[in-house]
Amino acid sequence: MFKQLGVIGCGLMGGSFALALRKAGAVERVVGYSPSPATTEQARRLGVIDHAAVSVAAAVDGCDIVLMAVPVSASEAVFNAIALPLAPAALLMDVGSTKVDVVAAAQRALGERMAAFVPSHPVAGKETSGVAHADAALYQGQQVILTPLPSTDVKALQRAVQAWIVVGAHVRQMTPESHDAAFAAVSHWPHLLAFAYLNAVTGQEGGIDFLTLAGPGFRDFTRIAASNPTVWRDILLANREEVLKQSTHFQASLQVMEQALVAGDGPALQAWIDRASRHRSQWQPTRGPAPAAVA
Repeated sequence: MFKQLGVIGCGLMGGSFALALRKAGAVERVVGYSPSPATTEQARRLGVIDHAAVSVAAAVDGCDIVLMAVPVSASEAVFNAIALPLAPAALLMDVGSTKVDVVAAAQRALGERMAAFVPSHPVAGKETSGVAHADAALYQGQQVILTPLPSTDVKALQRAVQAWIVVGAHVRQMTPESHDAAFAAVSHWPHLLAFAYLNAVTGQEGGIDFLTLAGPGFRDFTRIAASNPTVWRDILLANREEVLKQSTHFQASLQVMEQALVAGDGPALQAWIDRASRHRSQWQPTRGPAPAAVA
């Protein structure tokens, strides 16, 4: 399917994609680059990549598919570095959790090569990062959101869809703007809330001791608070307008519950809890083929 994959960012996401393509027999050779030579050397030892490139530009030389697995704040620098050495027919994808900012960076840097860029967001991951945790099964059964533009080459989009299907993902498409609004609600805001909640608990007198009493509910609610701080700083800043919109919605909902508590209004409090309980009980993670587009 592909002769050579270039992975820029040999961590969990990029490494897992390389392993998955290799396991599927869909790539002949993998070249990788990370700012840390120790990381690319580890990736080579683990069999994630075949060759460690000395620069971003060298990582894309001769590749017919390139995956950028870098923090969203680093996207523009990478686009600038690969704009010239990227082969005209090479498929370029990213794994960023925000899309409007990444697309804007690509438009500033890529010029005519923009047609080969298919913005991608695999909704997958672990709390642990690094190439040592790369897993060929990471994308199995998971959603991957593609946000192609009117300028995106049709063949590039088809190849992107095929690449993600090969690694076991379910592909759907939406606009960059719709993507960022949706993921502010279901991913970015929940992370911000988990960070804020944990800091609120541990920041109060005796808070650290409270943690010794925590059980499964605390574990489940705070799991994402252990996520990579640098990655999530970048995501929250990149999508801050949509995240702040979600903050407004949350505060309105919280105020309803606080008012019921202040008034000692059990029926009102129960009704609000029941509403949330019903929605959560009815929700199931998306599995299987998804619609080709989301309004």
